[in-house]
Amino acid sequence: MSTINESLLLLINLAKAQTTVSRRFDRLSAHGIGFSDFVILYLLNNAADGRMRRVDLAEKTGFTASGVTRLLSPLEKVGLVTREVNERDARVSYVLITAAGKRVYEEAVVTAEYTAKDILQVTKTKSLKAITELLADLGGNIQ
Repeated sequence: MSTINESLLLLINLAKAQTTVSRRFDRLSAHGIGFSDFVILYLLNNAADGRMRRVDLAEKTGFTASGVTRLLSPLEKVGLVTREVNERDARVSYVLITAAGKRVYEEAVVTAEYTAKDILQVTKTKSLKAITELLADLGGNIQ
């Protein structure tokens, strides 16, 4: 049996935990969205004027620009977000959360917060802080 170092084992376990957590957030399907959709709506809801450039969404989420475009397409089709072209620079486009998107977000955040508490119910505050700091060091700070 081959052994690996603790750093690699931690990252493998982190990837597994991410998959497990994403599956637990399938509860968001009751609102017609997935976890990645929720993250996009969260960022737009908290952005100045409820809008962000696609490249900024990609940077904040860790997705590629094309990944963000693929994520936004269904959200745009169902009217949760809309696109706006910059009048001064046609190369720059913005994504805006719509009134329907805000409504879905506000309903979904209740489910998401409940799910997060359910997942982390046994984790102590001190442990959460240490994990949050580790994730931030790894580039996992969305704010």
